[in-house]
Amino acid sequence: MQNKDKQNNWSRRALMLAGLAGATVTLTGCPVLFVGGIGAGVMSAVDRRSSGAQIDDQTIELRAKQDLSSMLGADKAHINVTSFNRQVLLTGEVGSSDDKIVAEETVRRVANVRSVVNALAVGPVTSLRVRTDDSMLTGKVKTALANVENLSSGHIKVVTERSVVYLMGLVTMREAQLASEKAATVVGVQKVVRVFEIISEEDLMKIDAQSSPTENIGEPTEIRP
Repeated sequence: MQNKDKQNNWSRRALMLAGLAGATVTLTGCPVLFVGGIGAGVMSAVDRRSSGAQIDDQTIELRAKQDLSSMLGADKAHINVTSFNRQVLLTGEVGSSDDKIVAEETVRRVANVRSVVNALAVGPVTSLRVRTDDSMLTGKVKTALANVENLSSGHIKVVTERSVVYLMGLVTMREAQLASEKAATVVGVQKVVRVFEIISEEDLMKIDAQSSPTENIGEPTEIRP
């Protein structure tokens, strides 16, 4: 009975966060980089993250957007916040190098954030046309990954900003290589940046065998080509 109540509480929290996350805060032959440490607002039983990490990611994104809006203002920047297993990716544009630093420091102060990958560009905000093209490119990359043999593409999150594709997820080195190589072949992709947490094949088997994944099995890594 206690477990059922706990599950119900998680479900209510997830639904509440999903509704809040829907109100997105907008602050006005391809190279591959590796920077490490599925629909937004929805918990998944097959997610490699723990249920706690899934909820934390939703909360982190919401809180970070609110804090960034307060610190930088809605007319100074366009910042996207993507959290996966408590590792946060910042993409978009800010008006100055100082604003870029402020944005990262602001997000680092959010509860439960383990690390921040700051991919913000300094310059004018992108147009609606560019953002629409980025969304379409994200869809193309997801479709391409879904057709890769021996790759569980549902465990990979795709973020696109100015035709640069960022890949996030708890994956093995084999999966990271397969995903990045395929994404780099998609027409329109200028660069692929891998923001993965790498786990061993042994850890992957353990996760797949568990109904509730263990938290933080993968550790953030930073690898440059």
